[in-house]
Amino acid sequence: MEHRSQAESALGGAAYGMLFVLGVVMAVVGGFTHPAWQPGPVPLIGQLPVSAVAWVLALFGVCLGAGKLMRARLGAMATAIGWLLVTMPFTLELGSGDLVIAQGAAGYIYLYGGLVALVAAYLLSPSSGGGSWLMHGYPPKNPT
Repeated sequence: MEHRSQAESALGGAAYGMLFVLGVVMAVVGGFTHPAWQPGPVPLIGQLPVSAVAWVLALFGVCLGAGKLMRARLGAMATAIGWLLVTMPFTLELGSGDLVIAQGAAGYIYLYGGLVALVAAYLLSPSSGGGSWLMHGYPPKNPT
């Protein structure tokens, strides 16, 4: 097993913490803006919630990028947990009837599409950490 210095451990913990905060920020901003842009009716589809689709694609890209850059599924999972911890309470209706992620095409695409994006990003991320790029840099292409 590889021994890391305290500085490397702290840097790794800070990186995963920032990925968690990135997931929280994406959930807050996405939760309030996912129904923002819906162009006119599209034949055979109806109202196309472009903002919700864009947020799902952005969530997939950020989670997959985090997993690949950290060279571990934990990178994708840290971002996903931050997104989930904010998004799930947004689906609950308050006593006054207020709701952040409402029923409808935009809400369903944002919520369920986001869940599918998180799972896909997790599965496409590297499964074992050979060390993150943050700690050791990228290995040389031809180590000769």
